[in-house]
Amino acid sequence: MRTVITKDISQFPDFKNQLLHWANQHREVVFLDSNAYNQKYSSYDTVLAVDAFTSIKTDYENAFQDLYQYQSQTKDWLFGYLSYDLKNDTEALHSNNFDGLDFPDLFFFQPKKLFLIKENELEIQYLRLCDDEIDSDFEEILSITTNTHHPSSITIKQRISKENYLSKVSKMLEHIHRGDIYEANFCMEFYAENAQIEPLEIYQKLNAISEPPFAVYFKNNFQYLLSASPERYLRKEGNKVISQPIKGTARRSFDLEQDEQLKSDLAQNEKERSENIMIVDLVRNDLSHTATKGSVQVEELCQIYTFKQVHQMISTIVSEVENTTSPIEILRTSFPMGSMTGAPKISAMQIIEELEETKRGLYSGAVGYFTPNGDFDFNVVIRSILYNSKNQYLSFSVGSAITSQAIPENEYEECLLKAKAMFEVLQSK
Repeated sequence: MRTVITKDISQFPDFKNQLLHWANQHREVVFLDSNAYNQKYSSYDTVLAVDAFTSIKTDYENAFQDLYQYQSQTKDWLFGYLSYDLKNDTEALHSNNFDGLDFPDLFFFQPKKLFLIKENELEIQYLRLCDDEIDSDFEEILSITTNTHHPSSITIKQRISKENYLSKVSKMLEHIHRGDIYEANFCMEFYAENAQIEPLEIYQKLNAISEPPFAVYFKNNFQYLLSASPERYLRKEGNKVISQPIKGTARRSFDLEQDEQLKSDLAQNEKERSENIMIVDLVRNDLSHTATKGSVQVEELCQIYTFKQVHQMISTIVSEVENTTSPIEILRTSFPMGSMTGAPKISAMQIIEELEETKRGLYSGAVGYFTPNGDFDFNVVIRSILYNSKNQYLSFSVGSAITSQAIPENEYEECLLKAKAMFEVLQSK
């Protein structure tokens, strides 16, 4: 049983900052922030879960079955992640590329302490409560002052050279022209060795310049995810399932007239629309595995959403599921998300594995939570920095969708645009 109390908070930005710094003392942390982005499908503005009461950590073999057992038995709030390489559990696939991060393929925990914020109301839920623990923690949070600044000066290397990138995209285009695939998301890694950073501070800088709706600060002992993700993978809300894939990116401009033109150009870009529509079809197929007959619908097609760094083209696909359908089955039959794989999905993942040089791991996986009644909400891990403080390895990857209309040079420039925010926060003065 959880003890639940509510409190009003007045200075929300200050409190959110204090809450995050307080959380960082714990071994396990998941901090999810919508940055007050006006979302149609949203339960909370900010969520914090800390301090594992129970947890599950495993590699990809039987991972979804293990998660099913854990979620079914716990029937409580669970927070954690699904790494991209769980594809090896659902399909006859393998991952033999380099992995400098060494994260588990799947990790979830049942938090002792949970904070749920909606507007100015804070709901606190504690498991196995000690007397006065909520009040003492709340007072400790309010007493925190935060004004540290540690300049970053990290040498970032590129795993795939520009020349090699152009060659690999050309090979992917050969697969497309042969009819092996229609589209694939090709990614490349930027990395730093012997990297020493303050993860919380880097996260806050990244979040400040991006303000995305699915930001995450994740910590599991010495493993960190600092994410400025704009994309939802999958949400379950009662009997309704919602997917919101992103395909299509354009830069922002300080010139308002030019910015509107860039937005308009993206909306009318046939290449970007075709990419998005291909993924919409893939998601419709994925959701159909668990949907009630005739319930898969496209609510929004190729809508343009604006973020601080970029304009994005987003579609919304929904379905209905039976009460008896396991939430894990909904995830298993749609993972990894189509926006980070391609179509047809299995062929695309095989070709991706051949051409990429780094194991994706948590990048292009998903972070989120399950509620006690089996609802869930997960993002897509993109625009993110991954860090292992034990071996001091830091990594971030970026990618783009390759279709028959792709021009390798333009795809390379799109990758650099997506990497801009990460470079900025890691090489700040």
